[in-house]
Amino acid sequence: MADAKKIKKRVFEIIQIGNRSDGASSFFDYFIVTMIVLNIVEVVFVTFDASLPYRAVLKQIEAVTSVIFCVEYLLRLWTADLAYPRLGGVKARLRFAVSFYGIVDLLTFLPYFFPAVFATGIVAFRMLRVFRVFRLFKINAQYDAFHVVLDVLREKKQQLFSSICLILIMMLASSLCMYSLEHDAQPEVFRDAFSGIWWSVSTLLTVGYGDIYPVTVAGKGMAIVIAFLGVGLVAIPTGIISAGFVEHFTRMKSLSEITSGNEIRFIMLTIEPSHPWVNRKIRDISLPPELIVVVVIRGGEQIVIPNGNTVIAKEDRVVLGALEFDCDIDIRLKETLIKKEHFWAGKRIKELDIRENTVIVSVCRDGKAIIPKGDTMIRAGDIVTVCEKR
Repeated sequence: MADAKKIKKRVFEIIQIGNRSDGASSFFDYFIVTMIVLNIVEVVFVTFDASLPYRAVLKQIEAVTSVIFCVEYLLRLWTADLAYPRLGGVKARLRFAVSFYGIVDLLTFLPYFFPAVFATGIVAFRMLRVFRVFRLFKINAQYDAFHVVLDVLREKKQQLFSSICLILIMMLASSLCMYSLEHDAQPEVFRDAFSGIWWSVSTLLTVGYGDIYPVTVAGKGMAIVIAFLGVGLVAIPTGIISAGFVEHFTRMKSLSEITSGNEIRFIMLTIEPSHPWVNRKIRDISLPPELIVVVVIRGGEQIVIPNGNTVIAKEDRVVLGALEFDCDIDIRLKETLIKKEHFWAGKRIKELDIRENTVIVSVCRDGKAIIPKGDTMIRAGDIVTVCEKR
């Protein structure tokens, strides 16, 4: 049993992305990337007539890579309980199966083994395997370009949705206007109110295919106005995304400037269901000026770059950065491991006989930090941090 757990843990370490210090893990990463590239080359090359003499080799490449992807998927499904340690075996595997990467992994080989279920046209889904390459950008506790893009889009989703609604409304309005102005002159082109949708899309998005265009003076004048409005409307989402990138990198720059001349220490809090921070925004949490929320780890692997509107959820792990600062009050922190024979074991904090200039600031139990209260029971095995003024 112990050997099986060791084997599973070792397999889990090998198939994870980013552990460059492990030779086996690095080899696995490069091997999988090579298989992905070969598979995509096969999918693309088979569409050319020049591939006819090589069809047998291409089919073998597809078969081998599909089997490898299937084995990799089964291994990831087997070790899912280690990727989601807070969930049980069945729930962890279900969590992986319905995740983005789990679905992409499944679609990379399923059409090959079930051609009767997946129609020939569904072969396009195999191109989704290119998204597997994004796993290479998953670097623990680091900011990467892929996550930055997702975070910016997530932060600005409301503004982007509003701007897209404006564009859609403008498309409908311009289509109605061109219908009323051009229907009599071009009844075969602008047949109804929706006939001008294609024209409004190509005009507002500044594509201008020229297959449909106004011929009347009023229609041309309206087209000029709509074209000018289109330039401005299309620029709105671009400006929103650009502003999001500027805000994001400004926050990162501010953090680097703060930490450039000061040593920063990190602590991690696990947000229990009863924690007062649950369902609260970071901007509504009162933190001392020396503390900053550095990152929020959600679901065991998702890294959330925090901002003022980020909502803390239960089971989140919040990483706090504490800047060192000079203080004219002589204080010291002391950690004490509570053993069974310790006189604090089995007592509540309010029952302890401690001096007035001493306060218990944290209790670490089973790797989780507990905010101490008067009714908090001290147990054997706890690590109690005490702050004492000399």
